[in-house]
Formats: sequence, C-alpha cells, structure tokens
Amino acid sequence: MIKIVTDSSSDLTMQEAKELDVQIIPLTISIGEDSYLDGVDITPEEFIEKMKESNNFPKSSQPAIGELLKLYNQLAEDGSEVLSIHLSGKLSGTSESAKTAATMSGRKVTVVDSLFISKALGFQVREAARMAKKGCVMDEILEKLDHIRKNTHLFVVVDTLENLVKGGRIGKGTAMIGSFLNIKPIAILENGEYSPVAKARSQSQAIKYIVKQFMNDVKGKTIKYASIAHANGLEFAMKLKEQIEEKSGFHSVEILWTSPVISTHTGQGAIGFSYFAE
Repeated sequence: MIKIVTDSSSDLTMQEAKELDVQIIPLTISIGEDSYLDGVDITPEEFIEKMKESNNFPKSSQPAIGELLKLYNQLAEDGSEVLSIHLSGKLSGTSESAKTAATMSGRKVTVVDSLFISKALGFQVREAARMAKKGCVMDEILEKLDHIRKNTHLFVVVDTLENLVKGGRIGKGTAMIGSFLNIKPIAILENGEYSPVAKARSQSQAIKYIVKQFMNDVKGKTIKYASIAHANGLEFAMKLKEQIEEKSGFHSVEILWTSPVISTHTGQGAIGFSYFAE
C-alpha cells in the first residue's frame, strides 16, 4: 500500500484531501510576533486581512524535519510505502527537509519535488492518490507524475510587486518601474522557478495573453485539469474562467482561494492559472 503526503501549498481543500486520503503537512506563516499553521490556524481570507493590517511583511517557513519524520513513521508503521510530493525546491526548503526526514525514518519513503506550487502541485498529488487507491506500484506512479509535470503549465499574475520584492523574488528597481507604469507582470513557473514572460497594462490584457498562450498549448490535446487559485482576486479569476471556457469549450475550470503561504509571496489580488493537458 502507498500513502500520499503533500504540503499546504498544494491548494487541496480539506474535503478533497479526505476523499483522496492524502495527508497535508502545513507550512508556517509568521506576521510580526504571530505564527500560524497554514490552513490549520488561519484561513486564506483571514490571512489577507491580517496582511493588510500589519506593518510587518509576512514570512513562511517549511515544516520541521521532526514533524515530517513523525508523520512518515506513523504512516509506514503498518508496512506501507510513503510518497511525499512537495512544492518546488527552488522556492522552499520543504522538499529537502522531507528528504532528510525520509532518510532518518529508515522506512520506504519516496520524496518528489513537483517543481510547482498551488494546483499545479495539486494535480500531481491528486493523480498519485488515485493511482495508489487502484493499487499501482511506486514506479508506475512516479512515471505518471513525470508525465504530468512535463505537461503542466502555471501562469502567475500579480496585482502588486511589493511582496515579490520583500520576499527577494525580484529587485527593487524592477518593482519601481512596474509600479510607475502600473504594469501587471505575468510569469510562468518553469523548471521550478519564476520566469517573467510578459507585462500587461490591464487585467483584460493579462487575460488576453494567458488565454492565447493556453489555446496555443492545448491545441490537439485533451485538457485534464484547469484551475485558477486567487489571493482575494475573485473577480479577476471569474473573468479568466469565463474566457477560458468560452474559447476552449472546457467547462470544468475550478476557482479557489490560494493558501496563505503562496499569498505571502504574491501579495493580494494575484491569480495563478494551472492546467494539465495531454
């Protein structure tokens, strides 16, 4: 039997995690003197409000190795294998902590760096859990995850550059220019890290760019999953969903709040559009 673990950046709802029998290990969010377990002690909506009110920039930290070790030992106690799938190692030390805990456990624990965040990570977790329930072996699941990674795309559009600067993701000079011109930068997550691909001067321009890229990419393919995660950017997300569904005929685009750990870096108003097509 194979048991699946992921972290709170996967944007899986508690209900979906329960249905898939996936264990979610939370990252920690700190604002000033206060610390919260992502998705446990604080909701995405509450976090956005606290981020607005605070003069302190929020910070995130990976799960403690001890917590991961404890979870792996519990799950493997009955002889099960564990597959632990996490956010990009270039954005967080979570995967490395998981690998250390896996080695310390002495159990059959396989750690996978998804190279993604949000639902682009969630797609891999979802598929791994379904395959595990069907009784697939580890090599079959890992091969499928590799396929999903190669055919998944994630576009990120931020409404403010402030969080990316404070989080060390971009330089202050870039942010000053962006703010002055009221530019909404569009980035993709490629090889596990952010790569800027375009600059839009309005929300509608950003949507137009993303829809065009999406339609070019899925031409002749079957869309398996499409998801829009937002950090208090529901109106933006709804407009993008409408355009994606209208142009593609794929009417299962899900919209959800992204986790506080992602909002920490993107800031309020950001959206992330993930899709997997083959």
